[in-house]
Amino acid sequence: MARLVLTSPGGAVRSVPLVKRVTSVGRGAEVDVRLEDPGAPEHALTLLWDGKAYKAGSVGAPFLVGGKRRDSHVLRDGDVIRVADTWIALSFSEGAAERGSDPRFDALSILQRLTAFSARLLQSTEVPALLEALLDEAIDLTGGDRGFLVLVEGDRRAVRVARNVGRESLALELERLSDTVVERVLRTGEPLLVADATTDPEFSASASVVNLKLSSVLCVPLTHRGRPFGLVYVGSDRVGAHLDQRGLDLLTIFAAQASLLVQNALLLDELRADNRGLRERLEQRQFGDLLGSCPGMQEVYRQIEKVAPTDLSVLVVGETGTGKELIARELHRRSPRAAGPFVAINCGALPEALLESELFGHVKGAFTGAVASRPGRFQQASGGTLFLDEVGDMPPVLQVKLLRALQDRVVQKVGDHREETVDIRVIAATHRQLEEEVKRGGFREDLYYRLATLTLRVPPLRERGEDVVVLARGFLRTFGETYRTAAKGFTPPALAAIRRHSWPGNVRELENRVKKAVVLSERSMLTVEDLDLPPEEPAAVVPLQEAKDAFERQYVLGMLRRHGGNRARTARALGVDVRTIFRLLERMEDVPPEEEPG
Repeated sequence: MARLVLTSPGGAVRSVPLVKRVTSVGRGAEVDVRLEDPGAPEHALTLLWDGKAYKAGSVGAPFLVGGKRRDSHVLRDGDVIRVADTWIALSFSEGAAERGSDPRFDALSILQRLTAFSARLLQSTEVPALLEALLDEAIDLTGGDRGFLVLVEGDRRAVRVARNVGRESLALELERLSDTVVERVLRTGEPLLVADATTDPEFSASASVVNLKLSSVLCVPLTHRGRPFGLVYVGSDRVGAHLDQRGLDLLTIFAAQASLLVQNALLLDELRADNRGLRERLEQRQFGDLLGSCPGMQEVYRQIEKVAPTDLSVLVVGETGTGKELIARELHRRSPRAAGPFVAINCGALPEALLESELFGHVKGAFTGAVASRPGRFQQASGGTLFLDEVGDMPPVLQVKLLRALQDRVVQKVGDHREETVDIRVIAATHRQLEEEVKRGGFREDLYYRLATLTLRVPPLRERGEDVVVLARGFLRTFGETYRTAAKGFTPPALAAIRRHSWPGNVRELENRVKKAVVLSERSMLTVEDLDLPPEEPAAVVPLQEAKDAFERQYVLGMLRRHGGNRARTARALGVDVRTIFRLLERMEDVPPEEEPG
């Protein structure tokens, strides 16, 4: 029984038996053989069986056979028709042996080989191995002696694979192929057959023909979305055994199948390279466990490097959620005390009575519930670092005891009269403005200066520019690996929303939003909805005159302040009459006074 073997633009191959005397082919719903090709006509052609052969006739636009336009054509076994980006081969399942034809050119055999080859290539994720296997198959299918696989990389062309019939690699010399054949195929996107290169006046002087001693050449493009991104070039140097049209048709079908596989492999290779680059950029922006490269964080890193080797007390200030404890840990990790303990306590999370016991420890019976003696955080941190988080929330009574402990490096447990010496470095942190608290009497001035030998300011996330994206991607990678989810990246609108959001909760808020999105989303790319970020609000629209007046007011006031309130100098700088300035100022508030002449 005769059948059609169809290769779609995406490379999928299927076989359709011919059971009717008249068979219609096209993209429409009413045809007998439907083409999965958006560029094909709804009714492209009709196949008519006259008892001896199939005759193809176009319906409207002509089709291609052997690269030539046809309105009608009597088909032989193995003939290939091109309609838009679909290849259609005619195959008779019986009689191939009687005709003595090479089974490589039987369309059903082609289908079976392509299917098996595609399955094998899909298992290969390494681009070099995939390209070598592809070229070996192309040489074997066409009966060539050697082949080259060329890819277009930006403005240049590169021979990615060169092989002979023995599946041995050849020298990758593009100069031997930069000839008319390659130029024409990449320019036109059409397959090319040079049946006898030695006698063809156009190609006999070609570099590849001369250098490789080729007698015939097949060259077909690898295409993506209708544009060539490379080509497969097969040549034969056997005089009298020329490659022919059937070989070109076969290689063309093969290339249509292979293009999708190569494109996917190249994309995967590019994604891997991007991932490696992202990891390298993350490492470049990392400072221990800290991540970011904005000027504010670079200054933090510089100060950490200078002060970490010392025993100076450090006060880390910054908004809630900026990562102050990470800064403290990094100071400890880079200090001579790194082998000792790092002990942290939140001074604002405990009531006064319990906080004193937590800081300094207690003896058995010191208060109700003290059933055993227990060391405090000062004793636990001896030999290492004590981190006092939210020290600005500490009650005034305990501030006195903390000051003495810091000055003398001795502590006294609750209910005990003995003093214990401790060897600690203190790092404190607060979200409060302690200078203002000192002025109001809410925080002891002597304790403030004891803690703030060096003040280290951590910038809020809204001031860290592109760091917010770097941090988001870092959290995504960490949580993706931890929870083994499908989430691999952010959509462009999600990245825009991340940059736009003010992040009042800073890094902690960003971490929590990304974690929730990674756990709950079933998509590979996280969206604005996954992050639960507010939609972009359009800028308020004001009348043009109102906008002009507002700009004029701000600009004139700025120039007035720049000139010390002097109206005459401001008018000269703006190139207007001084009376214009006086008229404008009459309508304004907060006008700076004019300086007295000195």
